[in-house]
Amino acid sequence: MNQDISPELYELRKRIRHSAAHVMADVTTKMFPEAKLAIGPPTDDGFYYDFLTDTPFTDQDLEKIENEMRKVIKSNLEFEYTEYSKEEALELNSKEPLKTEIIEAIPPEEPISTYRHGDFEDLCAGPHVESTGKIPAFKLLNVAGAYWRGDENKPMLQRIYGTAFESNKALKQHLYRLSEAKKRDHRILGKQLDLFSISDQVGAGLVIWHPKGALVRTIIEDFWRNFHRKNGYDLIYSPHIGKSNLWETSGHLEFFKENMFSNMEMDGQDYYLKPMNCPFHITYYKSALKSYRDLPLRLGELGTVYRYERGGVLHGLSRVRGMTQDDAHIFCRQDQVKDEINTVLDLTIEMLSYFGLTEYQLNLSTRPDKAVGDDAQWEIAISALKETLEERKIKYGIEEGGGAFYGPKIDLHIKDALGRAWQCTTVQFDFNLPERFDLKYVGEDGSDHKPYMVHRTLLGTMERFISVLIEHYAGALPAWLSPVQVMIIPIADSHHAYAAKIHNFLEESNIRVESDLRNERMNSKIRNGQLNKIPYMIILGDKEVESDTISIRSRDGQNIPPTTLTDFLSKIQKECKKPQR
Repeated sequence: MNQDISPELYELRKRIRHSAAHVMADVTTKMFPEAKLAIGPPTDDGFYYDFLTDTPFTDQDLEKIENEMRKVIKSNLEFEYTEYSKEEALELNSKEPLKTEIIEAIPPEEPISTYRHGDFEDLCAGPHVESTGKIPAFKLLNVAGAYWRGDENKPMLQRIYGTAFESNKALKQHLYRLSEAKKRDHRILGKQLDLFSISDQVGAGLVIWHPKGALVRTIIEDFWRNFHRKNGYDLIYSPHIGKSNLWETSGHLEFFKENMFSNMEMDGQDYYLKPMNCPFHITYYKSALKSYRDLPLRLGELGTVYRYERGGVLHGLSRVRGMTQDDAHIFCRQDQVKDEINTVLDLTIEMLSYFGLTEYQLNLSTRPDKAVGDDAQWEIAISALKETLEERKIKYGIEEGGGAFYGPKIDLHIKDALGRAWQCTTVQFDFNLPERFDLKYVGEDGSDHKPYMVHRTLLGTMERFISVLIEHYAGALPAWLSPVQVMIIPIADSHHAYAAKIHNFLEESNIRVESDLRNERMNSKIRNGQLNKIPYMIILGDKEVESDTISIRSRDGQNIPPTTLTDFLSKIQKECKKPQR
């Protein structure tokens, strides 16, 4: 749930959107009788409905559907709730193969509910508004493909996305945010700025970092490493694959296998690409006997992991199959757990501030359906995280069933310039893996004790975090992160020698600089610099050569009065300096 709105408004929007989805399904199946119904749920920012049809919907179709929806809404048809037996529901949906599949999976004794308006009736548990006339404002947005049940082996469906709100004003505000988001789309900007690419030949969800993108990533990773060393973390490296018995012991093959790539056989044994780094860090912990004096032990790694994400959810850098986590695991005594979690939250807030990210929301995620450990262990762990948040007087939401299979977690969702929340930071409490791997330390009493384990990632994955930065700044990264900080633009060939002098001076001063020596008009070169989001462009002509000065233009179009190179260097060095703790 969006924590920026009241629970009452959230529920109202949910009912409005659910009702709008039904109206859309009603109209669409009347206009396109061959289209078969799938599902149509509300979402946090709108709704969608999936249809099985051989003919893709067009933008013109969406306009026609919208117009017909308005007629249904104007008719103010009541939403009526009805319950059926499984047999009755199957008969009612005999011409809807996907609905039939849903019904057949429902236990025989469980009642099946529908909502009806006019002559349209759909499987649904609700809730809805009282009538179609209670849908104040809506808009259909776009069409996309989606596999039935998210399974690539099942039919491709046509998904119509829309949104709905309690007022026209709220709808207009949302549509404005969507238009701004489109301008900030990291997939478009990533191509425009030549940062990364994803090739069909390589594989979906697998990123190739181009030199400029690789430079941005390197800057962030170097900063991350220095930050962690200064805060008491030991950094390690671990392999990309591990034997099956490692993943059996950790529980991943039992609880996470659907998210893992298939096994590889070598030397008569099965190996798996790692989906997580934790078993390797545990293995390091076990490599030598630990005393209570050794704890807390904080291990960090920029570890690349691989997860099988379904094709339908892959999205640029923000959802990939090969990802590098800023991962860390803290092994500690029970009496140290709360302090370590508090410290992780402090470090998270501090680190994010260096990137200009100061707004966020937190969720506490509880036990999922597939989990290890007994109820008492989970209750202790959840209570420990709750107490930490409440003692800090932090407002948080509850995500029921959103925890990892081995323990509950705190998720921090970064808010970008448009107020969108991105899940990056995770702090997880783990009582399970220390037990499964039989971890020990020698206590002050000379006896063996089990350590507690905290999993944490501050930035999330490098891929997702960089996508957030690109969209937050609309590609205009802060100067210290910009792959090119200064572009030198000589107006004519006669100014190239002066340009080379300035280029060398800035380069020797550790400024990332390029020179545009193409035989193009000056305005074209400036425009190119702006499109590439370069913080500063130095314009050089006769006047600058004669006076030994430089003219500067910022990427936002501001002309800075002519100045000396040394004065400019002093200014830009401050902007380009990496943050220091």
